[in-house]
Amino acid sequence: MGVFERFLTVWVAGAILAGVGLGLAAPEVFEEVAGLEVAQVNLVVAVLIWLMIYPMMLKVEPDCLRDVGRRPKGLALTLTINWLVKPFTMAGLAFLFFRYVFAGLVPAAEAEEYIAGMILLGVAPCTAMVFVWSQLTNGNPNYTLAQVSINDLILVFAFAPIAGLLLGVTDLTVPWGTLIASVVIFVVVPLGAGLITRSSLLRRGGPDAVDTLAGRLKATSVVGLLLTVVLLFGFQAETIVDQPTRVLMIAIPLLIQSYGIFAIGYASARAIKLPFDVAAPAAMIGTSNFFELAVAVAISLYGLGSGAALATVVGVLIEVPVMLSLVSFANRTQRWFPDHGNAAETQRDVLEGPTQPSRR
Repeated sequence: MGVFERFLTVWVAGAILAGVGLGLAAPEVFEEVAGLEVAQVNLVVAVLIWLMIYPMMLKVEPDCLRDVGRRPKGLALTLTINWLVKPFTMAGLAFLFFRYVFAGLVPAAEAEEYIAGMILLGVAPCTAMVFVWSQLTNGNPNYTLAQVSINDLILVFAFAPIAGLLLGVTDLTVPWGTLIASVVIFVVVPLGAGLITRSSLLRRGGPDAVDTLAGRLKATSVVGLLLTVVLLFGFQAETIVDQPTRVLMIAIPLLIQSYGIFAIGYASARAIKLPFDVAAPAAMIGTSNFFELAVAVAISLYGLGSGAALATVVGVLIEVPVMLSLVSFANRTQRWFPDHGNAAETQRDVLEGPTQPSRR
């Protein structure tokens, strides 16, 4: 690994500080950027996410997708964590902290809104950023795509009933525009671009050409990640400075939830002997959140300045640092899983470029 990748945590910390500093120094610039949205999806962030996930989309082999169904354990684990565990553990932690642990520190009405926001995060598993985390752990691109696609399909039918049940809201309306736009922007568009590029490269240079381009784009992917961090923290710089105590109080149960869900998913994957390139993305999907959907629903139900909206925003702020720490942990524990050697070889090829056949 080069210096850039080895000290990624340092660069992310710098990006967080830069985002907060720039957000305070030039709030009007970030307001302009934040206004560039389609159905609550920020277009600038979307472009940066494309930069991050495009290298993984290059590796998707359409002919191999049919093989995913022959290995259902990874899909079953993802869906179990996302829909039978995560929403309810998040609700439990939200109730525990804001009705008991922090009772008396926060007005009851605000506490209930914080609870609502955290529940919305718990019921909205990741659609876009999971491709980034999967790529950083050398996840199987075909399997990751299948996991995300099936998860999105279930999201259409399960989000409203589960969120409504936990929130006690009987007329919850799903923002279909946000849901559909996110799937198209974060899955369909980069997948289409990746498949077209892959097909062209295979015709001209074979698999080595695909590997070479993916390796060259590694730095671009990391730069996209860092710029995304700068934007996310810049958007919320004033909130972080004006309400640091509330942000911290919301972050505590969200951190426990994130690390706890990952531990459940990762340990379960090891117990059922999933290969590492399936186990890591399976655990990451449950840990990461579809924050565009959560923020949109929080605003529509409770208002832009509500505690629910603030809670979903805090979820956005902690996600990247938390997920990067989990990526690092997963990469250090590859040997816990079968077929870890293939993942390690793939990671070396991505970081250093493909090894020539004559040198093997």
